[in-house]
Amino acid sequence: MFLRRFVRTAFPTLLAALTAVITAGHALAANPVFPPGSRIGINPPKGMAPSQRFMGFENAATGAALTFIELPREAYADVARGFDPETLKRQGLTIETRQEVKIGGRNAVLVSGSQSAGTLTVRKWLLVVEDPTMTALIFAQSLPGAQGIPEAEMRDALTSVAIRAPLSVEEQLETLPFRVTNLSGFRPVRTVAGNSLLLTDGPKDVINAAEQPVLIVAQSTAPAPQGSQRESFARGLLSSTLFKDLVIERSQIFRQNGAEWHELVARATDVASGQPVVLTQTLRFAPSNYLRMLGVAQVSAREAALPRFRRVFDSVEPK
Repeated sequence: MFLRRFVRTAFPTLLAALTAVITAGHALAANPVFPPGSRIGINPPKGMAPSQRFMGFENAATGAALTFIELPREAYADVARGFDPETLKRQGLTIETRQEVKIGGRNAVLVSGSQSAGTLTVRKWLLVVEDPTMTALIFAQSLPGAQGIPEAEMRDALTSVAIRAPLSVEEQLETLPFRVTNLSGFRPVRTVAGNSLLLTDGPKDVINAAEQPVLIVAQSTAPAPQGSQRESFARGLLSSTLFKDLVIERSQIFRQNGAEWHELVARATDVASGQPVVLTQTLRFAPSNYLRMLGVAQVSAREAALPRFRRVFDSVEPK
């Protein structure tokens, strides 16, 4: 179910949002560079450095970017199947090559092409790599011709992909742009994209139907909205969660620790199970970004969960 949903929804969305695609193969780089918290590393093209905005590399002056996405190992077949010209054409990509290659002994599919953005045509690449422990997905883009990264140089970078062993939770926490000083009994499960942390209270690492309380703490990669827009912005974020029958019980703005915060508490229904849940979302605004903290628990656990969520949220500190 996850794989079909990814190809049908997340995959096209990522293509549209990240605007990307890739080409073919050489040997692994001797010294790949791993962005903080990433299991995916490459030998990046000249002039590119680890991004502060997303997991991957970028050259802010030229707009060149390589974005890394770590997926479950089971995702490889469906993602690779989705790399066909007709599917990508529907995302606005004109495909020039599609190749099945080996990279470091791993199966991979590499696609290259271009996409028009107004009067500008941008070179695109996309690579998916199969590994026994994960699926690595890389989107890349550059300006064409002399303004951008030469095709051969991008090819060498993309086919230098290395995948390292899973990092410990402690190592992952060190790479986050924030720290949590009071876990209130919750357990860190993993980080995502170098800027998000998943916590839970219970034995399972994969949580379905809100069967155990879950918290997500994430630092945005986008600027914070202005003061007059923050209420509607917060409500829009909460409405975008995968729950239905959303009813907001409380909404408030307050100042704490020198920053403006916005808190929402709401009831909803988990789509998969039909279970009633309680949601609490807290945003902490900074001049250039914001922290989003979201807690979810079944309504039956509400009285115990909400105070604990609050203690965790209050302890989150930007590094």
